[in-house]
Amino acid sequence: MMALMSPGQIVVFDHLDSTEAAGWWLFFHPDFIRNYPLGKKIKEYGFFSYEVNEALHLSDHEEKMIADLIDNIQREYHSPIDLYSQDVMVSYLDVLLNYTNRFYNRQFITRKSASMDLLVQIDDLLTEYFNGDSVQQRRLPTVQYLSGKLNVSPNYLSDMLRKTTGQSAQKHIHNKLIEQAKDYLVTSTLTVSEIAYLMGFEHPQSFSKLFKSKTNQSPMDYRNSFH
Repeated sequence: MMALMSPGQIVVFDHLDSTEAAGWWLFFHPDFIRNYPLGKKIKEYGFFSYEVNEALHLSDHEEKMIADLIDNIQREYHSPIDLYSQDVMVSYLDVLLNYTNRFYNRQFITRKSASMDLLVQIDDLLTEYFNGDSVQQRRLPTVQYLSGKLNVSPNYLSDMLRKTTGQSAQKHIHNKLIEQAKDYLVTSTLTVSEIAYLMGFEHPQSFSKLFKSKTNQSPMDYRNSFH
């Protein structure tokens, strides 16, 4: 398995006498890649913010590919330094992270049943949220709210949904919100402003703007199309 961490994260080990662990750590200072394209690209990798229980589980073949890369990095590290040493090591790091991204994508696919379970739980959570008092108490649901309820990190949740459904967690929230709003518009006599406040919006204009961006109709136009 592989787990990746960003600077400033704290790692604690609970050592048990009955367990043995073997492997490697690869640490590098942010300045090491700062002047390379990887210095910007690395910020796009969400897996640096995943929780430990969201680690990457490697197949034997994948493990060998990663181990070979680590061996190459280690050999370069112990070789005499020249003008190309840093370039070569950063290149290896870039390849390592590209493979990691590929393998996580594979893991999202091969664990599709677990991903589908999360989708069902997300739908149930949002239904409960919009049908209860949560909207008035906490305003609009957030990705952090969902991830906390599901015991996964926000980045893992968004990446999993994006790989499984093509949509981010935020889009799932918006889609559920719009469906709920449609029900209010068709089945109630509430004004658009009342529906906006009921859905957790502080400003009705924000609700109308989101609704139109999702349906190509204003809330009133949508309501009038049913009468």
